[in-house]
Order: sequence, then C-alpha cells, then structure tokens
Amino acid sequence: MSARRLVVTDQAFGNTRHEQAVAAAAGATFAEHHCTGEDETLAAVAGAHAVLNNFAPMTRRVMAAMAPGAVVVRYGVGVDNVDLAAARDLGVRVCNVPDYGIDEVADHAAAFSLALSRRLLRFDHGIRAGEWKITAMVDGLRSLRDTTVGLIGMGRIARAYAARMAVFGCRITGHDPYVSDADASAAGITPLPLEQVIAGANILSLHLPLTPQTRHMIGAAEIARLPRGAIVINCSRGGLIDETALAAALQAGQVSGAGLDVFESEPLPAASPLRGCADVLLSPHAAFYSGASVDRLQRLAAEEALRGLRGEPLRCALT
Repeated sequence: MSARRLVVTDQAFGNTRHEQAVAAAAGATFAEHHCTGEDETLAAVAGAHAVLNNFAPMTRRVMAAMAPGAVVVRYGVGVDNVDLAAARDLGVRVCNVPDYGIDEVADHAAAFSLALSRRLLRFDHGIRAGEWKITAMVDGLRSLRDTTVGLIGMGRIARAYAARMAVFGCRITGHDPYVSDADASAAGITPLPLEQVIAGANILSLHLPLTPQTRHMIGAAEIARLPRGAIVINCSRGGLIDETALAAALQAGQVSGAGLDVFESEPLPAASPLRGCADVLLSPHAAFYSGASVDRLQRLAAEEALRGLRGEPLRCALT
C-alpha cells in the first residue's frame, strides 16, 4: 500500500511548518505547490488523500483526481473556489476554518469605518495640496454618535465589528436570516428587514459568504437606496458588490467613501474604475492578517488535515 499523501496546493504564509508536522505525524508524504490554474492544481493533487487549499480552483475535474474519500481543507472561511456540489458527488470531504482572525477582520473594518467617517484621506490630501482650511477640505462631516451602521450578515466577525463601532456611539442595525431577533438584540444590534438596513445605513458593512444568491447583492439599485453620502465597507468577499456600480456612485457623490479589502478579481486589475475614485481605501485581502492569526489558521487547518488522514470526524465539515 502506497503512503498517504498530504498536498498544499497554494499558500501565502511563508512557511508550512504545521502542515509538515502533521504529515510526519500521520506517516504521510508532503508536497507544497503554488498552483493558480486548474491543470496545475489537478497535477498537484492527483492521488492525494488530504489537500490544504488557499485560492487554487478545486473543481470537479481537480477533485476527481484525488484519492477516494479524500479531504479538502480550505485555509479560511470562504469556499467559493471549491465546487461543493461536485465534492458531495465524488465523496470528497470539505471543511474550512471559520474561527480565526475574527478580531483582526473586525479591527480592519472598524479602521476603514473610522478613517472614512473622519475624512482622513481628504484631510491628508488637502494638506499635501497646500490647504489648511477645514471647510476647503471636507463638508458634511457626521459625528459618529449620529451615525447608523448597517450590517448585512451578523456572524462572529460582524458582531465583533458592531461592538467596536458601538463604543463610538453608533447605532447598529442588521439583517441576517440565520440569526434570530433575540440573538441580534442580545448583541446590541437592532434587527431589521434588508431594505430597511440599507435605507438607513450611513455606514454599510458586509459580512456574508459569496454564493450565487449573494453575488452582486449590492448593486446600483441597492446603492441608490443608501442615504446620500453613505460609506460602504467590505472585508468579506469582493463579488458581493457590483464594483462598476460602486465606482459610479462614488464619482457621483451618492457614496462618500469605501473601504475595500476584497475584490471580484484579485489582484485588483489595473483597469478597475475603483482605482480612479477618491475617498477609497484599498487593502490586498489582508484584513485577516496578523502574525498570531496566520499561525492559528495554519495550525487549525493542519489539524483538520490530520483528522482527515486518520479518517476521523472533521471539526468544521461542509460536506
């Protein structure tokens, strides 16, 4: 019987010490790759019993090449690069790591919100352009105590972000069909229908997965319903927002600022209209990042791979 195989399709963490330790503990061979396309991913995982995956495409064709009963562990929360329906058909177990980096992402979203609410970009650019008069740099500066933060999605990260914004006196509203009104209220969030959350949000922050149902859920019509001058924050998944519609709203002043850590195409294309918009803070899908959070992510993912290699129940199974 050939040795079991643990494969890392791709990673951006700089080392794979946890993953290599797990392979040794299971008596499995270890291989690390930097796959981006389907063909090279298929070649990397052929015959693999456990796969640790970041962004490489886990398609039906790729997973069909894996060993029977194999496990795919997705580094992180989202699994939009994994064909879950195909995994179920093929008997491939899939899991994710939903409970790392919660504070880091909440901090990042709050940092975006505070910087844009206080118009720090405009002040900075104004001074660099030779201005020193406040009214020449900004107008309509809203107190945080007069600000309503609207959440779409009320999971762990959304609640941590809400707690941070509540400290500054913001009113918090939210919509999530999977969270009860009682649980939302206990977290200090006023539950409302989606349309009311959008219509009342001076800051709209997204906290939900990317699925066929949520793709472009914030489009031109939804943006038009925001209060004029609203701020949009997205540290979740880029495809949730129609970026062309958002750029047009920024240029028209319907949206006064945006903090974006994720994009429909990553890296952000050079031709993206968002690059030409003022009052936009961009970061490279880094909201999750700290030394501690990355180490925890890799450790938890590696532990799931070990359970998969041993045929044990997975901690965060999705299929």
